[in-house]
Amino acid sequence: MLASMRHEKFHYHTLDEVKAKAQELGVRLPFANDTHVLAEPVKVRSFLIHNRLGIAPMEGADSTADGRPTDYTIRRYCNEAKGGAGIIWYEAVSLVEEGRSSKTQLLLTSRTLDDFKRMNEQVKETGLKANGFEPLLVMQANHSGRYSNPGNVPHPLIAQRNAWLETFRPASDCDIVTDDYLQSMEEKFGEGALLAKEAGFDAVDIKSCHGYLFQEVIAAYDRPGMYGGSYENRTRLLKNSIKAAKVYEDDRFMVTARIGIYDGYPAASRGFGQAPDGSIDLAEPKRLVRELHQQLGLDLLDITMGNPYATTHVTRPFDAGKYPPDEHPFEGLARMIDGVGEMKKTVPDVVIYGSAPSYLRQFSDLYAAGAVEQGYCDGMLFGRMAFADPSFSNEIIHEGRINPNHVCLTCGKCGDLIRSHKPTGCVIRDHETFMPFYRQFLEEKKHLPANFRG
Repeated sequence: MLASMRHEKFHYHTLDEVKAKAQELGVRLPFANDTHVLAEPVKVRSFLIHNRLGIAPMEGADSTADGRPTDYTIRRYCNEAKGGAGIIWYEAVSLVEEGRSSKTQLLLTSRTLDDFKRMNEQVKETGLKANGFEPLLVMQANHSGRYSNPGNVPHPLIAQRNAWLETFRPASDCDIVTDDYLQSMEEKFGEGALLAKEAGFDAVDIKSCHGYLFQEVIAAYDRPGMYGGSYENRTRLLKNSIKAAKVYEDDRFMVTARIGIYDGYPAASRGFGQAPDGSIDLAEPKRLVRELHQQLGLDLLDITMGNPYATTHVTRPFDAGKYPPDEHPFEGLARMIDGVGEMKKTVPDVVIYGSAPSYLRQFSDLYAAGAVEQGYCDGMLFGRMAFADPSFSNEIIHEGRINPNHVCLTCGKCGDLIRSHKPTGCVIRDHETFMPFYRQFLEEKKHLPANFRG
């Protein structure tokens, strides 16, 4: 009953209605009167990002079996470049076969390097021709860990047992990776940074968020050995991988990270950014971002929260999803932007991007502008919105507001496509392309056991 009372679908027609609901809930969401601040450039080292709007990492599930980008992949990123975003933070790209989320997840190796290089050349050329500038391209290097699914067969690689997470993805003691394996990943992520540089990316993100391997290690409070227990041990994998990647930094290439600062798990399955009682505690995330900047020299970060498999509402508030949360979506948005703001206060010299604005639909642009104006962040990454409306940046910058007829409706259908390993995009706004895949998903779902239907 609590869930059905707290959670509701978006039904607001004016910004005043949104503000009134937020006030009723006792949360604060930043809004600006106009969007002019989002057209301003931002400088990171020698890189000029031409506006404050960006594309968040959203897997397209459309690679070849060996991890090469396909026409669907290239189409998606060229559309986003044409749409005018200053930065395109690519989807999760695996560096090892066993760490792929599916047989349709991108995989960067020496064998697939030339395909990535050709794609990035095309993406940059598209942005330059359409808007007069090349978007900054960030490659998100990832290991799926507990959610590894190479060949579309689950093969979890976990940091430690977690009974609650195992209700979503079963695992056993034999799935716990060794310290030697984790140490080998440090070298592999360094090699991945070099490949990303050779592929024409401007930056590589050493990803630690959303319940994947690096994030699970950083919350491995009960793991013995050099990668568990103490804060120093739990952050070792991330920090050493960043150090290995930074060998390849120069004035044309930098290292960054997308950091999950709060997992949102129950107390018994304590995640990162949580006190032993399960409540939010940002002391360690603040320490981490401070050290990433002061000790390792990272000047660009994206901040996020949650686990899309287990705490989806924390990662991206929604109207329709796998379960009804026991909070209003505005409460989730407020938690996210407050956390982003806390990181910005901790490292004011770092360029910080925020996450998860799409739930606010036609008001997401004023929300992003308000977040920048009020000092929560320096820019905002849009994920689901980029599937629905890849031209949202140009609409905001050149027309002043996002087109309300193009916005994401947070219906969750793109998530269904990703989880079913089908080419992913907006089933509503680009139905000719993606509705056939969604119909396939619905037909296949009928034949799945009930606990796999999501």
